[in-house]
Amino acid sequence: MIPLYSDKAMNQNLDFLGAVKKVLDRNWYVLGEEVTGFEKEFAEYVGVSHCVSMANGTDAIEIALRSVGVERGDLVVTVANAGFYSSTAIHSIGATPLYVDIDEATMTMSPAALAKALEEKPKCVIVTHLYGQLANVKELLALTHAAGIKLIEDCAQSHGAKRDGRQAGSFGDAACFSFYPTKNLGAMGDGGAVVTSDEKIAAQLKTLRQYGWSSKYHVGHAGGKNSRLDEMQAAILRVKLPQLEGWNESRRSIAARYNAAFSGLGFKALPSVNDSYAAHLYVARIENRDALRDFLKAQGVTTDVHYPVPDHQQAAYTEPRIAGSLEVTERTCKDLVTLPCFPGMTDEQVATVIAAVQKYFG
Repeated sequence: MIPLYSDKAMNQNLDFLGAVKKVLDRNWYVLGEEVTGFEKEFAEYVGVSHCVSMANGTDAIEIALRSVGVERGDLVVTVANAGFYSSTAIHSIGATPLYVDIDEATMTMSPAALAKALEEKPKCVIVTHLYGQLANVKELLALTHAAGIKLIEDCAQSHGAKRDGRQAGSFGDAACFSFYPTKNLGAMGDGGAVVTSDEKIAAQLKTLRQYGWSSKYHVGHAGGKNSRLDEMQAAILRVKLPQLEGWNESRRSIAARYNAAFSGLGFKALPSVNDSYAAHLYVARIENRDALRDFLKAQGVTTDVHYPVPDHQQAAYTEPRIAGSLEVTERTCKDLVTLPCFPGMTDEQVATVIAAVQKYFG
């Protein structure tokens, strides 16, 4: 089977043993040299002043929300097609997600839908750059700042995506990243970070990731967590960060080949394969997607659906808050299919996927 993702193919020829040995030789495993070094290097890469690493990407969103002042009972605007990760963080605070619809082409937050939601006076907005595709973040940012509301970027799938020379994560008041192993920049376990150029937010982030301490063993801030990236994961991320640009180019190259080969077949793929798309996932929309998935499985091609159930239809939360209609969200969730697209994928594997899809339509 051609996998959806291969950690082995992506990480071949990288020296992780040397990085881990440095940590073991120091006998220092939490908030040490590797974490400090990675935070500095990643902040420079994104183009911001501060990077505060966390235990995982969902913690990063929760702590970012708390750091911009979100409290129990507040409304937080988000989309419903992004896997419930932002919703999990919002609910953890006791705040309420306010779901808005998405743009048909990019499958990211619709500026028109956000403008409607802002009439309900939310405390914050989370903009997800889904599948590696930058949202229309400049227009969304203009709307939120005109309303005096903070904007947090969810960059868990968009490490290295750019627009007008600026990196994903450099637009909002703060931005959250996941370093889950399958991400464009992934660790060997869980990891996350929040980046910002706001000194006050950065100070809050550092406090809240470690119990809410104002000083050691003195809890001066409510809502703190034990959420720290460990030294070994930071060391691995420092090895991988210099590879990120090349890996993203490889992802975009595969996506471009797919777009060219599938043109006219009835797929609706993300239209852009330029720098604004980090190609974390190659996601297309097609009617009767389950028939295609069954056929591709028989041809040796793994697929998945990101994501089949929109957040507002999840069973655990039965009274969602919705601004306007979620028509586009609901329609696209029924049609989504994800094809293999990862660095280290061979030309033969790409050709096999293309041939299988063409055979299905033929």
